[in-house]
Amino acid sequence: MSLAWDDVQLFLAVAEAGSLSGAARRLQVGQPTVSRRLADLEYRLGAQLFQRRAEGAALTGAGERLLEPARRMAEWAAEVERASELGQGAGLRGVVRVTAPPGLAFDFVAPLAARVRERHPELRLEVLSAVQRLDLTRGEADLALRLQPTVSSELAVLGSFTTPNRVVVARSYAERLPRRPTLQQLDWISWAAPFEDIPPTPQLKALIPDFRPSFTSDNYLVQWRACEAGLGAMILGGPRHRLSLPMELVSLDVDLGPHRESTLHLVCAKSALALPRVRAVADLALAELQPPPPRARGAARR
Repeated sequence: MSLAWDDVQLFLAVAEAGSLSGAARRLQVGQPTVSRRLADLEYRLGAQLFQRRAEGAALTGAGERLLEPARRMAEWAAEVERASELGQGAGLRGVVRVTAPPGLAFDFVAPLAARVRERHPELRLEVLSAVQRLDLTRGEADLALRLQPTVSSELAVLGSFTTPNRVVVARSYAERLPRRPTLQQLDWISWAAPFEDIPPTPQLKALIPDFRPSFTSDNYLVQWRACEAGLGAMILGGPRHRLSLPMELVSLDVDLGPHRESTLHLVCAKSALALPRVRAVADLALAELQPPPPRARGAARR
């Protein structure tokens, strides 16, 4: 039998999310719908694709054999969609999906959307504040801000920027600390399960023996609010840029050792670069991320 594209999307969502509930969130449908459609797909194929378990859904042998062809089909579908858009002479209009870690999505990409609308009124950003990495080659997003370099030959790195990592706390919390606190003296706020391996938690584990955070959440804004309330310290990464909003948190003079800096990459699928809507947003993002030119020696101070 031939598989419809909807069937492939369903299969990939379950395989990559590892559960029916995760697939339902990705597809933006209810879990009973995913369960019903998956059962129908397996019936039509005459093969069980997943073992349903309490902890999730695991691929069977038949599912494993289908996985790579399904991924290639998803990439081809994205290529066809982009080629079709170019063939229709699409201009500077439509939606551009940008994925970024939660902190960068909050601090940089959201205010960038206002700049995009100011310059290109018919463009709209859809910001995907994703902890997990989305697949650009399959069109899950158009642009990505990433802290890890890309290794795929299908992706292009449009720009890389070295950014400082800062330890920030509420003023009320800072007043209770020594002048030069150590990492061990701070109460840390970090990611809760299932995101314990998301930066900066691994870096803190490397720097602090027997690291135990004082507060955890699976939501970045909850962590931020806890920090503002004086519960502890967070590490903030990302560039200083003119879109940044003033914040009440203060930076501490704390040595982060080899983790005092990160490298941020703006990444795009090569096939998407020819799309005017994607190129326009990429150019605006790059312009905002460029560090300011150094002041000339002897320049007048204001």
